[in-house]
Amino acid sequence: MSELSVFKGRCLCGTVSLSTTHINHHIAACHCNMCRKWGGGALLGVECNEGVRFEGEENIGRYQSSEWAERGFCNKCGTHLFYKLKENNHYYIPAGIFDGDEGFIFDLQVFIEEKPEYYAFANRTKNMTGEELFALFASDSSNS
Repeated sequence: MSELSVFKGRCLCGTVSLSTTHINHHIAACHCNMCRKWGGGALLGVECNEGVRFEGEENIGRYQSSEWAERGFCNKCGTHLFYKLKENNHYYIPAGIFDGDEGFIFDLQVFIEEKPEYYAFANRTKNMTGEELFALFASDSSNS
């Protein structure tokens, strides 16, 4: 039996740590207005389906940013910890939280129509509008 890889990370002050064995190594940049307000720029997140575990959970603040999602942050240092879809506990975790680069590949940008002109990434990526992203989520949930 092979041993599962455990990916670990923590907030800036170390009060909250996380671990997961389920990580998608593809980074997506979300340019939606809400992500940019939350962090001052695009959210560079990795998808973590299930098995996300937190230590120091009593220090996690949660903000219900929409009917379907919440955002988590450290109450001590303010580090952004996750964007979570409530329906299926599907996490998007900022790539920079993890202890190493974990072999990440930046290859997707979403809400590209909301990206301001004052920045651009050099990576070649697939670009999706918010409408295209919501249509993809709708088709994924109907196939379940």
